[in-house]
Amino acid sequence: MASELQMSPQLEQIDGEIHDNFRALANGFQKLDKIKDPNRQSKQLEELTGKMRECKRLIKEFDREVKEEENGNPPEINKQLNERKQSLIKELNSYVALRKTYMSSLGNKKVELFDLGAGASEPVAEDNVQMASSMTNQELINAGTKTMDETDQALERSKMVVQQTVEVGSQTAVSLKGQTEQMGRIVNDLDTIHFSIKKATQLVKEIGRQVATDKCIMFFLLLVVCGVIAIIVVKIVNPNNKNISNIPGLAPPAPARKLLSMEAMGV
Repeated sequence: MASELQMSPQLEQIDGEIHDNFRALANGFQKLDKIKDPNRQSKQLEELTGKMRECKRLIKEFDREVKEEENGNPPEINKQLNERKQSLIKELNSYVALRKTYMSSLGNKKVELFDLGAGASEPVAEDNVQMASSMTNQELINAGTKTMDETDQALERSKMVVQQTVEVGSQTAVSLKGQTEQMGRIVNDLDTIHFSIKKATQLVKEIGRQVATDKCIMFFLLLVVCGVIAIIVVKIVNPNNKNISNIPGLAPPAPARKLLSMEAMGV
């Protein structure tokens, strides 16, 4: 059957491992018929139970691979793969039923039941799983109700997580808004400070130019005062100096002259 299907390498490998375990189970139950010691029979059944658990795990893995590849396969291939999965489940359930028979014959009441169901999905019992085909309608309803309750609880937890996430996001948004406004105020303050520094720099330059101009004026005034003082000092020391007499304002007064009209009157 496996060779007739178009399987991916992963599915072919899983299918081969399941067949190997099925062959080991068939050989193990054949040997079990030849064992007369109850202790050895119990040990052999434990080994076979381990093989069944491995088959159960592999069938679940086979089912996951089929679901992952479902979108990329044609509908006919998906149908064949699902039929192949159901045949594997039926074959494993036959070995489970055979194990139950041997366990009953040994007087052991503790029977492990497997639930591989139509979907080969998750277990629905407490420790071990009961086959869906052997469950009553009330048991199926109770199992479905329990699953729905667990789903509702998971949804409530998810809602709480989402609500907490929204609250944290809102708080973060408010904090970011406040920080953005604060950064805007800081930028405005920096612009004001920059403008003030620019104006102060211009004022300092103007003051510097005024101080330089005042210094030049004071320097020239100082030179003039020094020159006048020097001339006065020289005049006092040497009043007959002709060079000083030629300076306007410092020459000695001219001798008094009589008017021509007065001279005429004297004549």
